[in-house]
Amino acid sequence: MVRLDDAPSSPSHVPVLFAQVMEGLRVREDGIYLDGTFGRGGHARGVLERLGPNGRLLVMDKDPQAIAFAEQQFGADLRVAIRRGSFSGLARWEVVAAGVDGILLDIGVSSPQLDQAERGFSFRADGPLDMRMDPDAGPSAAEWLASASETEIADVLWRLGEERQSRRIARAIVAHRSQSPITRTAQLAELIAGLLGRGEGRIHPATRSFQAIRIHINRELDELSAGLDAAMACLKPGGRLAVISFHSLEDRLVKRFIQKHSRPPPGNRRLPEAQPFQPDLLAVGGAQRADDAELAINPRARSAVLRVAERLGAAA
Repeated sequence: MVRLDDAPSSPSHVPVLFAQVMEGLRVREDGIYLDGTFGRGGHARGVLERLGPNGRLLVMDKDPQAIAFAEQQFGADLRVAIRRGSFSGLARWEVVAAGVDGILLDIGVSSPQLDQAERGFSFRADGPLDMRMDPDAGPSAAEWLASASETEIADVLWRLGEERQSRRIARAIVAHRSQSPITRTAQLAELIAGLLGRGEGRIHPATRSFQAIRIHINRELDELSAGLDAAMACLKPGGRLAVISFHSLEDRLVKRFIQKHSRPPPGNRRLPEAQPFQPDLLAVGGAQRADDAELAINPRARSAVLRVAERLGAAA
C-alpha cells in the first residue's frame, strides 16, 4: 500500500500508473481538477502541464510536509489552489462548490512518508512508532497499542491486515507492554518476528500487522468511503473519478462503489418491483495495473490498482 507520487523528474520515484491516470482523467485545458492526495505532486504536475491559462488545479493533503512541498512547487501559479486536509472533506472546500471535471485519489502511504524513519510507517529503519499521515490528528500507533484491549488489537490485525496469527500477536503485545512500552518500529517488528519466525518468504512477518495498524490509526477505509461520496457530489456530468488503491480491502470498496452507481441492484422476486434504475456513474474500463516496464522501474507499484469512472446525468 505505497503511493509512488514523487515528481516525474525524480530518478528513483515516479508517479504510479501515471500514463493511465492522465488518460483516465482526460484533462481538458480549461477544466478544473482536484488531486486529493498530493504527496510530492507527480500526478498533479502532469495535470498542470495539460491545463491552459483558464484551467484550475486544486490540491489537498493532510500531511503538512506534502502541503509545504505543494506551496514551494506550485504556490506561485495562479491556476493552483492548495488546502491542507483530508480528501474526505473535499466537498466542504468552497472552490469545489461549482463542481470539478476530474478527481484523483491515490490511496495509502506515499513513498516519502515510508522512507522517513521518523514517521514510523516502516520497520526497515528504526523510528518512533507513529504512523499518522496527519501528525496533528489522533493518537499515534504507540499510544493506541498502549491502551487498546487485546481483543481490539486482534480484531484490527485480522480485519485490516488479514493476519492469521492476529490473536497470538495481540496477546504478545499486551504481555510485552505490561513490562515495557512499545514505542519504536524496531521493537514491534522484532516482537512479531520473534513470535512468528522470519521464514523463507520475501514478506517480513510484521508487514501485515504494520499495514493493519496504519489503516486503523488513519481511519483509511472510512476516509475512502467518505471521499468517494464527496467526489460523487462534486463531479460535473462528464467528469472523471480516478482512484488508485494498493490493498484488496480498498480496491473492493472502490469497485463496489462504482458498481453501486453504475449497475442496477440484483432483483428479488419476493420484494415489490423496484423503481427503474438510473445510473449516475459509468465504469471506464476495468481494473488497470502496472505493466512489466513500470514494475522494472517501480517495484512498489506491483500492488497498485487503478479504477476510473465517469459521472453521468445532472450533478447532485
